[in-house]
Order: sequence, then structure tokens, then C-alpha cells
Amino acid sequence: MNPFEAFLIHPILNLLIALYQVLNFLHIPGSLGFAIILLTSVIRIALWPLTTSQLKSTQKMAALKPHLSRIKEEHGHDKVRHQQEVSNLYKQHGVNPVAGCLPLILQIPIFISLYQVLFRVVDFGGQDFITRINDQLYFPALYLKTMPSTNFLGYSLAAKPSDWANIGFLILLIPIITGVLQFIQSKMLMATSPDQNQAAAVKAKNKDDKKGDLEDAMSSMQSQMSLIMPAMIAFFSYGFPVGLSLYWNTFTVFGIIQQYLIVGAGSFNKYLPKKWQK
Repeated sequence: MNPFEAFLIHPILNLLIALYQVLNFLHIPGSLGFAIILLTSVIRIALWPLTTSQLKSTQKMAALKPHLSRIKEEHGHDKVRHQQEVSNLYKQHGVNPVAGCLPLILQIPIFISLYQVLFRVVDFGGQDFITRINDQLYFPALYLKTMPSTNFLGYSLAAKPSDWANIGFLILLIPIITGVLQFIQSKMLMATSPDQNQAAAVKAKNKDDKKGDLEDAMSSMQSQMSLIMPAMIAFFSYGFPVGLSLYWNTFTVFGIIQQYLIVGAGSFNKYLPKKWQK
């Protein structure tokens, strides 16, 4: 057994089955679906401090962007002086550029493990499903005696929206909802620069400047990615089992809530009523 399985995948699987067994004991309909939601919520809450650190670091770096552009313009020809000025700027504002990357790097193995666990659980194709799951559980009390019910809110967690012709067209709402939630989060992550008005004035004054053209291209690319990524995630959701979309959407909803509470709605503010803008 590799360490990734032993220290990440198996503990997460055991927690999921434990949640399912409790909900099933309480005779709650759709126990497996609600167990997936609870598991995702527990992991998202556990990662809350790391994600908060990442969001705050990203916000600070975005606020320093105009200063970094000024330093590059003034000292870009002198690499040593440029690096000194950038380091001084980071020290002055208490910013560590690595701080935004480290929490994300620490979260990636957990995300992959959670995905692997859910993919195994919603894969009901094999006859040895119960044996395969029970072999990975720590305690006999958690052992599955029968196949878990896959029904959740009228759909099977193992069903795929791509089979809508046999299931019903309403299942297509799942990839649509997935894409919309991803679009909201993508827009929120596009933080509005505090010096946006000033930058717009400079850009208007120097329409022919190559640097302005490059910034326009980067801004346009970022805007396009906020549409392309949700479309890609929706497409994946179209071909994946409903159980995986349930996990992904729960994760995204938590991300939206945390983003809003910590650093605001970013570029999504323009879609919100004034009383909700932050």
C-alpha cells in the first residue's frame, strides 16, 4: 500500500462511510448523498484557515500590483536594484509572496484524495463493490452489509447527465448549475484593482503604448478564462456521475461563501444589488 492511500485516501473513505452509516441508521433518505455533502463540508471547514491565508495573501499582492508596475518601469533595466526595491516593498507591507502558494500546495493532495474516494464510492459497476470497500475500512462496525442506495433527490448518484435521453432532460440542470456556480467563483476571484480608475485614465492617455496593449491583452485573456473554465467544468460534469458533481458543487459553494466573507465579491460585485456588494 502506498503512503498516499494509507494517510489520505483510506482515512477520508472511512469518514465518508462512517457518516453514511450514521445517516442510514437514522433512516434519512438519500443517506449517501448527504454523507458526501457532509464529508465535503467537514474537509472544507478543516481547510478554512489555509484557504483564508491564501485569499488574504492574494488580496495583498493585488493591492501591490500598481507599485510593482512602477518599480519595474523605474528600475526594470537594473535587475539588482529592481529586486531590492521589490523586496523592500514586500517588507514594508508585510507581504510574503510564498504565503499565497503554500496553502494551495498543501490542499492539492487532499482535493485529489477526496476525488478518488468519491469516484470509488459512486462506482457501483463491479459485483465486488462491497468487498472492495470493506477491505479499506478500519473497523468491522463500519462494514457495509448491503449495497448503499444511490438515490438522492430523485436521481442516482451513479447516473450521468450524458445519459439524459434515458434518465430525463431535467438531469441536465446539474451541469448547468455546476457551470453557473463555477462562473460566480471565477468572477469573484477576479479582484477589482483599487487603482482601476487611475489605470483607466493612464491607458486612455497612452493608447499607443505597447505596455498598455499588453495589459489589455492580459485583461482580455483573464476575462475569457472566467467563461472558458466554467464551461469546461460544466462539460466534465456532463460526463461524470452525479455524486462527483454533488461533491464539486458543495465545495464551490463553500468557496464562494468564504471568498465573500474574507475579501468580498471581487468582479462579481457588478452583478449584485448594492446592499450586497462587498
